Amino acid sequence: MRSDLNARMAQQQLFETNPLPAGFVYRQELISPDDEVLLLEEIARLPLQESRYREWTAKRRIVSFGGQYDFSHSRMNPSPPIPPFLHPLCNQLGRWAGIDPALFMQANVTEYRAGTQLGWHRDLPDFEIVAGVSLQGVARMRFRPYPPAVNARAACAIDLQPRSAYLIRDIARWKWQHAISPTKELRYSLTFRTLRKSAKAEEVSHRAD
Repeated sequence: MRSDLNARMAQQQLFETNPLPAGFVYRQELISPDDEVLLLEEIARLPLQESRYREWTAKRRIVSFGGQYDFSHSRMNPSPPIPPFLHPLCNQLGRWAGIDPALFMQANVTEYRAGTQLGWHRDLPDFEIVAGVSLQGVARMRFRPYPPAVNARAACAIDLQPRSAYLIRDIARWKWQHAISPTKELRYSLTFRTLRKSAKAEEVSHRAD
């Protein structure tokens, strides 16, 4: 209990000294500890593989649903649909975000072993809203304006606690980049994305063809 209180106080101080981008929303304890255990049990059965970015392989292990981006050929490849064990979490995220859970069309399950990081980036323009849930470990998410100045450093940051959730939309989605600092412990990230309107129209066009 005391550790949770200390974490909340530290987050509050972080918010007060480094305001987060408009459009970024954070919630502690979206899911219960029991829900976290069940999700981790299901994740242990997934075929996680090291992420590949063109000529190099990242330390993160990942599995994608509803589409997997191929960085070598700059295209989205098909992948299995979001599995049933993630549907209750989609519903929770949808209620919290105020959107139809069915709009979450793509998801990644990512393993961050200790020392794993994720560099500066914005999510692919094919997607609109990005929602994430952290499991088991803590990760620091950093933000800087986009496009960044030369050698720009983080303007603000937040520690993503286990069982917490975040949304990236609007200004935070399009005018800022984010990164994950090297993790200090094993962590899993569940990321869900909605399609951008232009991407939806293109998808319907392709289906019509």
